[in-house]
Amino acid sequence: MLPSVISSTPEESGKILAYESIIAPQSMTNLQSLLLILTRLRSAVALFVPVALVAFATHLLPQAVLTSSSNFSSAGQGSQIDRVQHVDLLMLHGKLVDGSGNKPRTADVGIRGDRIVFIGDARKEKFKATKTIDATGLVVAPGFIDPHTHTLGDLSDEKRKGNEAYLMQGVTTVVTGNDGGSAQNIGATLSQWEQQGIGTNAILLAGFGTIRGKVLGPTDAQPNAAQLEEMKQLVARAMDEGAFGLSTGLYYAPQSYSKTEEVIELSKVAAAKGGIYDTHMRSESAGLLEAIVETIRIGREAKIPVHISHIKALGPEVWHRSAQAIQLIKQARAAGIDASACQYPYTASGTSLQASLVPRWAEVGGRRELLKRIDDPQIRPRLIKEMEENLKGRGGADSLLIADSPNREFVGKRLDAIAKEMNKTPVEAALELIKLGSAGVISFNMNEGDIRRFMKEKFVTTCSDGSTGHPRKYGTFTRKLREYVYNQKLISLPFAVRNSSALTAETFRIPERGLIREGYFADVIVFDEKTVADRATYEQPELLSVGMKFVIVNGRVAVENGKYTGVLAGRALRKQVAIKGP
Repeated sequence: MLPSVISSTPEESGKILAYESIIAPQSMTNLQSLLLILTRLRSAVALFVPVALVAFATHLLPQAVLTSSSNFSSAGQGSQIDRVQHVDLLMLHGKLVDGSGNKPRTADVGIRGDRIVFIGDARKEKFKATKTIDATGLVVAPGFIDPHTHTLGDLSDEKRKGNEAYLMQGVTTVVTGNDGGSAQNIGATLSQWEQQGIGTNAILLAGFGTIRGKVLGPTDAQPNAAQLEEMKQLVARAMDEGAFGLSTGLYYAPQSYSKTEEVIELSKVAAAKGGIYDTHMRSESAGLLEAIVETIRIGREAKIPVHISHIKALGPEVWHRSAQAIQLIKQARAAGIDASACQYPYTASGTSLQASLVPRWAEVGGRRELLKRIDDPQIRPRLIKEMEENLKGRGGADSLLIADSPNREFVGKRLDAIAKEMNKTPVEAALELIKLGSAGVISFNMNEGDIRRFMKEKFVTTCSDGSTGHPRKYGTFTRKLREYVYNQKLISLPFAVRNSSALTAETFRIPERGLIREGYFADVIVFDEKTVADRATYEQPELLSVGMKFVIVNGRVAVENGKYTGVLAGRALRKQVAIKGP
C-alpha cells in the first residue's frame, strides 16, 4: 500500500488499488511487464502529484495562514515572520511627546481606521501606509482637550460646526455646557451633532443654571422638596443621556441665589452616575478663598471630583493670593478629595458687562425686572453705588473693553472712553449699554505672577473659556506653547502637553483619549516648534493660530499643511454611566 497521506475516500481508495495493480502485473514476459510497468507508473505519478498537493493544502496550509495572521495581529511585538504590515496613515520620524509627561523620543506613529495601532520604528517593523506624513523636525502629540468652552452654539450652527478656531490650536475635543448653561435636552443635542457632523469631538455637561431656571425661573426662591426632587431628576436624565457631569456658574444669576446644600444634593446625583462637578465659583475676587472652600465642601459631601474652571485671582485686591488658593486645593487633595482646576494664559477675563458690574439682587426676576430697577428713582442710587464698588474691584473703567454689543460702534472701546462720548459717569454709561442688550466685556484685571504660579501646578489643565471678542477662543493653547514653553521657558513641553491632553482626559473621565498609545483613538497633532503661535489679539480677536501642520481627529485629517480640510471627523461623546453604590 502507498502511504496514507491521501485521504481514504472511496474514489481515492480506488485509485490506490489501481496503483497496487501496477506494481503486480500478471502473466506477462519480463520485458513486456517492465515496459507496461514503466508506462503505467508514468501515468500514476501524473495522477498522484495533484492529489498530494490537495492533501498538503488541506492539512498544512491553514496552519501556515493562521500563523501568519496571528503574527500580523501582534504588530510591534516581536513577530518571527518576515511580513509587510499596512496602516492607513503613518507619521514618520517625529519628535513624539506622548502626553504622559515623559521625555520626548523619536518614533513613528501608525493609524488604522480611528485607532492608533503602532508606535515605534516603522521601517524595522516593515510597515507601509496609504498615506505618510514626514514629521521630521516636528512634534507629534495627542490632540488637546479643552475642558471649558462656549461652543454649544458654534457646534449647533451650520456655518460654524467645523470648530476651526479650536482645530487650528490643536484642540480635538471640547467640553461645553460650562458655567451652568447647557442644552435643555442633552440627548437631542448630541444626536443633532452626530447627524450633521462636527469638526471636533464634543462633550456636554448638565448645566445647573439651565436646570434651576426651568424649575424655579429667574427668581431667588429656594426650592421646596418637590422642586429639589424635580431638579435631581433632570440631572439624572442628563447624565443618562450622555452628560459627563454637572456644571455650575454660582457667580451668575439665578444660580447665585442657591445655597450650597442645594448644589450638594444635585451633585450627589451626578456623582452616583460617575460624573464630575465643574464650576465657575461664586467669586474669583474678594471671596476667592471662601469660594474655593465651598467647592471643596461640595466635593467632600457629594463624594464627587471637583474642577474649578478658569481659576484666577481677579482684581487688584486679591492679586498674589494664588499661593493661598493653591494651598487650599493641595490640602483638599491630600485629604482624598479629587480637586483640580484649569486656566487660560491671559491677564484679561471675559464675561458680560451686566455680570461684571450689576449686583445680583438687581437681577432677581430676570432682565425685565432689572430694567425696571435701573429706571426706578428709589432704587437707582443704591444700584449705582454698588456698581461703582464692583467697577473699582475690576480695576476701573479703563480696564473694561467692550467686546460685543448690539450697537457695534461701542465694540473695541474702553468704558471710560464711551463714558466721555456720552458725557456720563462710567457706571451710567454702563447702564445705557446694558439697556441696549447683552454686552460682552473684556476685563484687564489679573496679575501675570498669579497666572504663572497657577500654570506650574500639576493639577491645573489648560482651558480657553472661549467667548466672542476675546483672543482666548482662538489662541489659548498655542499661546501657552509659544509664550510659556518656548519664550519664557516657564514649563517644559512634556508638562504643557500633558496638562492640555492626558490630564484633562483623566480629570473628566474621557476614555481612550489624551495619549499617544496603541489602542487609543487617533486624535493626533503634528506641529512646528519654530512657528507654532497664537495670532489673535484684543484688537483682532479672531485671527487663527499658526504652526499646527496636521490635526487628525479619529484617524481623519482635519488640518493638512496648516489648512483646514473641511472634514467633519468629530464625534458627540456620551458618558457611559456607571452606577455607584451608596
